[in-house]
Formats: sequence, C-alpha cells, structure tokens
Amino acid sequence: MKKMTKIAIYDTTLRDGSQAESVSLSLEDKLLIAERLDLLGIDYIEGGYPLSNPKDEAFFKEIRKRKLHHAKIAAFGMTRRKGFKAKDDEGMKALLRSQAPVITIVGKSWDMHVKEVLRTSLTENLDMIFESLQLMVREGREVIFDAEHFFDGYRANPEYAIKTLESAAQAGATTLVLCDTNGGSLPDFVREVTEKVVQQFGHLTIGIHCHNDSDLATANSLAAVSAGARHVQGTINGIGERCGNADLTSILPNLMLKCGYDCIKPDALKQLTEVSRFVNETANLSPRPNQPYVGTAAFAHKGGMHVHAVKRNTASYEHIDPSAVGNTRRILISELAGASNVAIKAGKKYNIENDKALQRKVLQVVQDLENQGYQFEAADASFDLIVRKTLGGKWYRKFWQLDHYRCVILQTSQENSSAEAIVKLSVDGQTVHTVAEGDGPVDALDGALRKALIPFYPSLEELHLIDYKVRVVNPRAGTAAKVRVVIGFSDSTCGLFSTVGVHENIIQASWLALTDAMEYKLLTEADEGRKSAKAKAKRKTR
Repeated sequence: MKKMTKIAIYDTTLRDGSQAESVSLSLEDKLLIAERLDLLGIDYIEGGYPLSNPKDEAFFKEIRKRKLHHAKIAAFGMTRRKGFKAKDDEGMKALLRSQAPVITIVGKSWDMHVKEVLRTSLTENLDMIFESLQLMVREGREVIFDAEHFFDGYRANPEYAIKTLESAAQAGATTLVLCDTNGGSLPDFVREVTEKVVQQFGHLTIGIHCHNDSDLATANSLAAVSAGARHVQGTINGIGERCGNADLTSILPNLMLKCGYDCIKPDALKQLTEVSRFVNETANLSPRPNQPYVGTAAFAHKGGMHVHAVKRNTASYEHIDPSAVGNTRRILISELAGASNVAIKAGKKYNIENDKALQRKVLQVVQDLENQGYQFEAADASFDLIVRKTLGGKWYRKFWQLDHYRCVILQTSQENSSAEAIVKLSVDGQTVHTVAEGDGPVDALDGALRKALIPFYPSLEELHLIDYKVRVVNPRAGTAAKVRVVIGFSDSTCGLFSTVGVHENIIQASWLALTDAMEYKLLTEADEGRKSAKAKAKRKTR
C-alpha cells in the first residue's frame, strides 16, 4: 500500500485568529481551544506573541501544565529590532522565556516594507533575519520562518525575496513559510512561485500561509501544496484580521478526502464539525450556516428536486458523506419543498413514506403558512406539530383550551419597568386563572402559562427557553409589519428544538411559539408513553 504524503498542519487561531474583529479570547479560552486542537491532531499550535501582552505570556506558562497528546506549541515573534543584537532584544528574550519548543519568527521579504515600514537597509533586514533565527537554533528550538508578504515581495523584487529565505535557511530554520499576507495573490501565481522555491530549497520544508482578502485563501493553500508545500497554516473557521485566514475546516477535508494527503488521523476528521462549533462558541461568534463542510447548511437540502434525488442516491447532491467531517444531512421544509422533503422528514415517524396524498396535504399547509411569513427550516418542532395536526387521530390532541390572555406593562421610570400576564385556560374540564410577573411580556406570559399547566403536566418544569429571535417579515408595512419569532428550547426528553410564531403583534407571535413548544413536549412524551406501553404488552405475551 502506497504511503500517503504527510502535510504538517499549523494552527494560528490563538494568535492570527484572535486578531479578527469582535474576537477576544480569555486565557482560559485559549487553553481550552489548544486542548481541543491537540485532540483533533493538529501538528503545531501557535499560542501567541509573548511580548505583546501578559495574557499571551501567561498562556505559555499555563499550557506547560496541560498534557498535550500530539501538538507542539509554537511561540510567535518578530525579528530583532534594527540596531540591536539579537541576544539583547526584548522580543527575542520573551520568545526564549516562553519555553515553547517551536519558535516562529516573521521577517520582511518585500523590499518596500523593509525600506518604508522598517526604514532600514535591505542588508540590515537580512542580518536581522539571520541573527534572530540563529539565536533560537542555538538555544535548541525548532525554528519556523514566516516570510511576510512573500508573494508581493517576489512580484516586486524576486531576487531579494529569495535572499530572505536564504538567510533563514543559513541560520538553521527547518521550515520556510511563504505568506500571502495581503491576501491578494491568485492560485496560478502561488503555484508558480511555490514550485520555484521548492526546487531551490527542497532540502527544507516549505510552508504556506494565506489570508482571504480575495476569497482565495483555501484555493491558494491547495495550490501551494500541489506545488510541493508540505506545511499549511490556517485558523479554525478562517477567523483572522480583515477578511480572515485560510480556513482549516475546509483545507483539512480537501487535502485528506479529495487529495489523499496525510494530515490528521482519519477518525479525527469526524470531530471537525464539533471543533468548528466549539471555537465559535468559545469565541462568542455566530456560526456561518453555509460554511463548507461544517456549516449547518453544508448538507441541507431544500428544493424538492434535490431532496427527491438525495433520497435515491445521496451522491446526487452531496460531494462527500457528511459523517466524514462529523456533520449531518438536513432536509429542510419550505415553500420550495416537494413531497419528497415531507417523506424524508416525517415519513418514517408517521408512517406516511408511501402516502403521496398525505405528503402533499402536509406540504400544502407548509406552503400556505410560509406565504404568511412562517419559516420552518429552523423550527422543526413547529413543523412536527403541522404534521400531527394534519394527520390527527392518535398523533394530535389538545391539552388545554385558551379562554384569553392579557399582558400589562408598568413603566415607572426610564430604567424601571415590569410586566404582568394573566392567562385563563380550560384544562381537563377545569378553569384555571393565573397571573405572573416577568422581566418583559414574554417572560410574564411564559410564567403564567407554566403556572396554569404544571399542576396538570409537571414535566413542563423541565422545559427551558434558551434563545429568542425576532425578524420583521414585511418591513414596508412599518410598525404594522408582521414579525416572525423563533424560540429555542432545551428539554431532557426532546433535547434542543425550536418553534416559530408569526403575527403583526409580537406578543401573539411569541405566544404561538411558546405554546407550540409546550404542545410539542407533551405530545412527544405521549409518544414515548405509547411506545413503552406497547413494549410492555409485547413482553407480557411472550
């Protein structure tokens, strides 16, 4: 069996990624992410720039206390300052104090930067690179050289750009990384230049570091690998300054599943979606649904024709098996759906896989509601209730009848306000009249509704609201516009689920979503009860 070519993966989420707008990682955040990247099988984890701030300095101290299974920790820094000896430079001292086994030093390879940013001579810059790297090598560290702006530098003055790599190689660097720092290069140029560098420095590892300013960071990274680069740098989810960095959640599966390279263990690739979401959650970033491979929409099918084809052969509209990267297939329900969407989404559960008439009946209800502003893509529980109500019989029953509800908001000052909700229901023939206060009308309504129902259905105590989103459906109507409210819930029986309500009155839209959630939970529990009773009866007959 032919041995696969190894590509070293270098993650800079904790350094380059943290430079993204709105990203601020605490020390604990950085440590947790580092441990998760290690479990994924990343080869190098760049922890930060120890001279830049106390948090990065503390990271290198604390990470030594954590047991990593695979990854090497890298400290990042710049070449010594002009006019200083490397051993006397504070940046060099900070890198050595970090005790990181790998030191990554960035140096200028574009003559324009040397002259106009560093404001030093081209010769001095070469000396800065050589002396800085040589110091780290003598101290026994593995040294990686990041040739900043290499492709722009090569385009402007190829002879000088190559000289910067020669200085790094002579100093003892084991890896030379070509950086598309401005993110403006195209794949053909990246491939061409990388090939030339590999030919000249083939005894060393050549790496690639791309930014995404032209939306080509992943493509440029793959182009460099095809030209002989064997070290790839990037961040999880592509986070980073400006338009971000090359996205490792795309690069890894492309290299492994499409190109056949050895990057991380194949089984570890199944953790990719989980790691992507973990980093987003830790960094307090909203996930991008259409993110390739790991996004919630990456394997979501909405158009009826697509769903029909996927039902017969998943390869018809999926380029890989979603489980290979730890993702899942989703069948979306909307006005664009066909009967096949309903069959896949609800057919097996409700035994209507072969009943086209019932599938079309459910679909008609969905299309009518979406025409009013509903969306069920992110509200599976509300879609489930539509199926139940359409089928009727054992699948649906009312647990209460509403007489009325009323909300009152008391505003006593700019800062102080409270809400009160009154709910009157009929449950099992009994009239229940409750009142509850809350931080707002939705909170008060939720409290009053629970107070009325929990004596009859105690399990509703376990239902927790975890998310609340409002969207205007028809903004041209101004303040009379319809709003769509989507509420997320967590429950021990039903797990995580969402419901939706639409109305011109935001309180009524919220009420619809709230009551859907409670009905969904109680109906799901009724299903479980029937299954349990059926299984018990079957055991008795044996």
